[in-house]
Amino acid sequence: MMAVPSSRPPRTAPVVAMVGGGQLARMTHQAAIALGQTLRVLATAPDESAAQVSADVVIGSHTDLEDLRRVAAGADVLTFDHEHVPTELLDKLVAEGVNVAPPPQALVHAQDKLVMRRRMEALGAPVPRYAEIRSVDELDNFARRIAGPVVVKAVRGGYDGRGVRMARDPSHAREIAASFLASRVPVMAEEQVNLRRELSALVARSPFGQGAAWPVVETVQRDGICVQVIAPAPELPEDLASAAQELALRLAADLGVVGVLAVELFETVDGALLVNELAMRPHNSGHWTMDGARTSQFEQHLRAVLDYPLGDTDAIAPVTVMANVLGAAQPPAMAADERLHHLFARMPDARVHLYGKAERPGRKVGHINFLGSFPGTDTAGLAKLRERAELAAHWLSHGQWADGWDPHD
Repeated sequence: MMAVPSSRPPRTAPVVAMVGGGQLARMTHQAAIALGQTLRVLATAPDESAAQVSADVVIGSHTDLEDLRRVAAGADVLTFDHEHVPTELLDKLVAEGVNVAPPPQALVHAQDKLVMRRRMEALGAPVPRYAEIRSVDELDNFARRIAGPVVVKAVRGGYDGRGVRMARDPSHAREIAASFLASRVPVMAEEQVNLRRELSALVARSPFGQGAAWPVVETVQRDGICVQVIAPAPELPEDLASAAQELALRLAADLGVVGVLAVELFETVDGALLVNELAMRPHNSGHWTMDGARTSQFEQHLRAVLDYPLGDTDAIAPVTVMANVLGAAQPPAMAADERLHHLFARMPDARVHLYGKAERPGRKVGHINFLGSFPGTDTAGLAKLRERAELAAHWLSHGQWADGWDPHD
């Protein structure tokens, strides 16, 4: 029997539209190239990180409905480099037939800390004790109830430590809350957790319902900014690691997440896990996957939002350390390319990812991955790898070797 040709036109390469032109969009673009896809970017300016490298750029604002319509027009799916798009605008796009991933009813849990905390409680996920704060008196009542130090948070908009203030004492807590409230910023408070460390459980979920989880990692914070990630988290009991992965996968399913989900966790001193934050996009705690896992978080996010089968999340090395490169207080006189030259001369195994961003104090301008061939139980080997990662990141930031190393000696 002769085969009958299909009357359907051949499928063209998918177009994924991403709101935001930062480094996450830039690295997602790199993954899209390998998959033969087009990543269209909504950027605020032509010199934004992703706009520098993508051939399909829309200049506009994530708070303007017409700009969102322009970037979504003809795309297979609309996804995000950040979570700051107003929910009401996304609802309008969905009503117009735009495929938004993650959908707005899921994304709101990464946008609004109070909504997220309440939903976590409803789903039985452990969270720190918290309260909505509409007056300084309500803050006082909460502080008396928990009988301990508090954290005061802006309900929306904070990231990298912004909008999150650790109160030194009740008077300081009232001062912080009064400042937020005077600026008409919705406020919540929660207990300061007696924690051992911070962890991140990174997973992905497709519309089909397939889920995949990477190894749980430890994140190291300084001044509210992640400076280092260790994958997998050292000395994390297997049952606790499995519990964190299962929790993240369950939350992804219960919330209806499509794409990558990062569940930031507190590990308390008594071995409990508490949900701290959610991010529904590629996440800083997953940058190690670019060199240390079989499928990077950026490729996986594309697979998930396009409903492809998800990739293998196994680590390809026993341990990977990622260090963020943060802008120095004073930009070094040495050009970035020369700093890179010297770094490779000393550390040829460094896997460097720079974002094309202007250097400003504390700004994330890149990251470096180091892979270790030793077992994760080798504490001395891990300490040395972490030290090398910190040295490399400091060198790229400052143009100075923190250990005084001189290539001419």
